[in-house]
Amino acid sequence: MNPIIQLEHVHKIYHTGEVDVHAVRDVSLRIEKGEFVALMGASGSGKSTMMNTLGCLDRPTSGKYWLDGVDVSGLDRDELATIRNEKIGFVFQGFNLLSRTSALENVELPMMYVRRPVKAREHHERALQALATVGLAERAGHHPNQLSGGQQQRVAIARALVNQPAMLLADEPTGNLDTQTSIEIMGVFQKLNDQGITIVMVTHELDIASYTKRNVIMRDGRIVSDLPVTDRLLATEELRKLREAQEAVQLVS
Repeated sequence: MNPIIQLEHVHKIYHTGEVDVHAVRDVSLRIEKGEFVALMGASGSGKSTMMNTLGCLDRPTSGKYWLDGVDVSGLDRDELATIRNEKIGFVFQGFNLLSRTSALENVELPMMYVRRPVKAREHHERALQALATVGLAERAGHHPNQLSGGQQQRVAIARALVNQPAMLLADEPTGNLDTQTSIEIMGVFQKLNDQGITIVMVTHELDIASYTKRNVIMRDGRIVSDLPVTDRLLATEELRKLREAQEAVQLVS
C-alpha cells in the first residue's frame, strides 16, 4: 500500500536577487494513510514552504514527492491544480468562505472543478452529508455572517471533505478561534481521523499539536524531530474539564 505522502531528499531554493534562500534542505518524510500529523516550527523554519509543497502549491527545486502514489514532482501547473482538487482538502486559518452564499453552496463549490461532471442533485446530497459529518446539517442554509467562528471553520472542513480527498491539509486551523472553540475544532479533526481520514496540520501551538498523533518539527529547513505524541489530549475530555472549570467559577461568583 502506498503512503499518502512520501518525500525523498526534497530541497526548495528561492532565488532572490543575488542571494539563494534554502527554505527546505534535504527533507525525507513518509506519512501513512490514517495518520494525524502536526508539522511544526518557528518562523523561518521551512514549515510554510513544506506546506506549499505538500499541498502541490509549489514544486520542489530537487527531490521527489509522491502523493497517494502519484509522482507530483514534475507536474505542470494545470496538472498540479487537478491533483490539488482531487487529492487534497484544504482548511485555512481564515475560513475563506464566500460571504454571499450559504453554507451548503460553499461546500458544493469544489465539486464544480472536478474533471468528472457531478449532477446537481449529487452536489446537494454530498454537500449535505459533509455538513452532517461536521455536525452542521441544520445550518446548511445559513450564510457565513450568521455563523460563529467555530461554525464557519466546520463549514470549511466540510468543504475540504466533499471531494473525498486522500488527505486534509490544515494550515493553523485554530489560529482565529478562542480556546473552547479551538478544542471543539480539534474534536472534529479527531473524529474524522478516527474514521480513517489522513490529516496533516501546520501549527505553531504546542497544545494544539498535542491533539495529533505525531509531531514533525522543522528548524532551518530541516526536520529535527519526528516523534509520536505520548501524552495525547482528547478533545472530549478537555472540553469536559473546561466546562467543569467554568461551572466552578460561576458557583464561586
